Amino acid sequence: MEAAAASGKGWRGRRQTGDCCPPTLALPFLLLVALLGGAAGGVSAINDTYGRRVGTLKLARIHRHLVRINKPAVRSIESPDGDLIDCVHRHKQPALDHPLLKDHKIQRVPPPRPRWKPDRGPRNYTDGNSGPRGAWQTWHHVGHCPKGTVPIRRSTVGDVLRAKSLYHFGKKQRRLPLARNMEAPDVVSGNGHEHAIAYTGSSQEVYGAKATINVWDPSIQGSNEFSLSQIWVLSGSFDGSDLNSIEAGWQVSPELYGDSRPRLFTYWTSDAYQATGCYNLLCSGFVQTNNRIAIGAAISPVSSFSSNQFDITILIWKDPKLGNWWMGFGDNTLVGYWPAELFTHLADHATMVEWGGEVVNTRSNGEHTATQMGSGHFAEAGFGQASYFRNLEIVDADNSLSAVESISTLAENTSCYNIRSDANNDWGTYFYFGGPGNNPKCP
Repeated sequence: MEAAAASGKGWRGRRQTGDCCPPTLALPFLLLVALLGGAAGGVSAINDTYGRRVGTLKLARIHRHLVRINKPAVRSIESPDGDLIDCVHRHKQPALDHPLLKDHKIQRVPPPRPRWKPDRGPRNYTDGNSGPRGAWQTWHHVGHCPKGTVPIRRSTVGDVLRAKSLYHFGKKQRRLPLARNMEAPDVVSGNGHEHAIAYTGSSQEVYGAKATINVWDPSIQGSNEFSLSQIWVLSGSFDGSDLNSIEAGWQVSPELYGDSRPRLFTYWTSDAYQATGCYNLLCSGFVQTNNRIAIGAAISPVSSFSSNQFDITILIWKDPKLGNWWMGFGDNTLVGYWPAELFTHLADHATMVEWGGEVVNTRSNGEHTATQMGSGHFAEAGFGQASYFRNLEIVDADNSLSAVESISTLAENTSCYNIRSDANNDWGTYFYFGGPGNNPKCP
């Protein structure tokens, strides 16, 4: 479902089409001065958003990196929220730069979507004006990419400068495992990451997962903190360096995106977040096939407290024949896939699925962060106030969907964020989760 159209100015008066400048014309002016003006006595460095001095050598490295990931566009669209969406020919997208994909042929015919078995058909899911409604993407208000292209959110110098370094741009910090029960999920970890999640056992073979996820715009206290709601599809050892993970959902990350809007995101790694993988299309790997969904773009509309609720449906499943892991968005939209070549353990199957929320707590002022998870309200607030995941499902070896009958739940500090699960005929297996972070019981 699309919200009512929002107004937005296009580039150089092209307000009706949303057309914008090609990537080569959109490089920030100060960067061009820094790169080209040195010989003429021009500016030799600039300040980043934190007031730190950035020299010309670093700017040159950033420029080279942006040239690699910002591919030439057939058309560019300026979104009302300020994003630039480049429509890139699908055969020139970043994914195909990956050394493991040099001989990869883009899969043109998608695999059959997982379906419910006749003897265990889908539940009578809530639908209609009184229930939650689907959320879409902000940039659709001004245009779409033509067939044969894929929409890619353009990265800027400012995006890179907000990261810890160019190497860390678009990557998660490697997590330090804590002493714990080895049956517990890998997301329970150090580096200030906190969670409220539901998860399956680690002994079954899983070939995909699905859920419908409530979308909010939680408040973020620190610029290097984030809040997200996502699905994890995992395989490998949780205490080693060979964990494979495929992830998708929505997140609010001022450091990554420069604002506080909830955005559709993906992530992947084949070595426990050490060197492989990245968010969205900020490195090579994920192959996009859809010309309407921009990974990393803002989701609109979002839920309001005690008012309208909006959600997105995410499906991740393995192609039974070719082994690629596909991603679906909404009811029938296929976004693209993670090629089987990227993985080791996930080249076979997953062993665990997790659904839920995650925040980063930096304790910058010596207290627990006030960064919110979900809606910012605890699970017991219920529908319209707390955030939810509904219709939790997994994909079996025969490419069939089934409701998750048994899940475990976990939250590191229930005084800060919590989770409560249940099941009914409308929402299948579901849970409410979230919290405000810092409060009198969460110092």
